[in-house]
Amino acid sequence: MKNTLRKQVRLLLGSLLIFSGLFIAALNYQGEDIATSATFENEPVRIELTNNQDIDEAALPVRIIIPDLEIDLNVQESKIVDGYWEVPEDKAAWGEGSGVPGRVGNQVIFAHARQGLFLNLESIETSMSIYVLTDNDWFTYEVSEIKEVYPNQIEVIAPTDNERLTLYTCSGYKDSKRLIVVANTVE
Repeated sequence: MKNTLRKQVRLLLGSLLIFSGLFIAALNYQGEDIATSATFENEPVRIELTNNQDIDEAALPVRIIIPDLEIDLNVQESKIVDGYWEVPEDKAAWGEGSGVPGRVGNQVIFAHARQGLFLNLESIETSMSIYVLTDNDWFTYEVSEIKEVYPNQIEVIAPTDNERLTLYTCSGYKDSKRLIVVANTVE
């Protein structure tokens, strides 16, 4: 009888400790959500790209389609404001200063990791096709690399000496990491 009572007391104390920890964590949570920020200013993604060589607006991406993930989004140009890219709430964005379809450079397209935006990127696989449309043409890319990085690992958006598409969105616990999808052009 004593052993049963001891087990019950231990179980009660253990449950109380777990509940207390969860309660304290909830009190300390301040409701900050990086994914809902208006810019990348809350993280060290300072943009210093200089790849703006006479780009005609018709060459900029206006739509991205990933059929296997049922992603079909309009893409808007994201200006650099105070050294950071703007992040639209309801569509994907092409980062000003990054590469453009059909030219050498690292074309960066990003969106929030939300339903109806880039949430489905968590299911992407290598060899999947991605289509980027401009006003004048469409371009096909094939996923070659998928990785998670920390927000300060900004080398993933650096200029490249080949034509590349980089998709960028939040991932990880409380959006602590970034999901990076690298795709290369298909001839």
